[in-house]
Amino acid sequence: MKIRFLFTFGLLIALAFASTGCSSARKKKTSAGGADSDLISGSPLPDREEGVSFMSSNVDRNKFAPIHFGFDSYTVAPTEQPKVQQVAQFLRGGTSVIVAGFTDERGTPEYNRSLGEKRAQAVREAVIQAGGDASKLQTVSFGAEMPVDSASNEGAWAKNRRAEFGVTR
Repeated sequence: MKIRFLFTFGLLIALAFASTGCSSARKKKTSAGGADSDLISGSPLPDREEGVSFMSSNVDRNKFAPIHFGFDSYTVAPTEQPKVQQVAQFLRGGTSVIVAGFTDERGTPEYNRSLGEKRAQAVREAVIQAGGDASKLQTVSFGAEMPVDSASNEGAWAKNRRAEFGVTR
């Protein structure tokens, strides 16, 4: 009976922690219209456009060069700033952009999805700081899915550690 009680108590504690979540980068906030919106570092994510995804035919994934990252990093390097500036300039008069984060194959799927999300969010924040319109920037993470180079070596891994831009048409 005592073991059953301890098991039940432990399970309840685990469920309590699981239900509280652990999101430090995203917080829910109710907008003036009453709908929930995600916040990333204080910049609200716009609502998703119906029928638009990074992989859909109405998204141009070749307009901008990708941002590359160091191993296990989501810091946008100073050498990548000209690319960030180009996207920010485009957003001042263009349509919306989806920033997709990617990783190399190393790491668990969960870790890579999380790192890809951090990379996409870091690029989004860099574009906003460079003057890009936050209301036109979405993020998505693909983790290790869709590698540019499927080889298992440092050259391939460096190409796969990236964030890409998809411009909606």
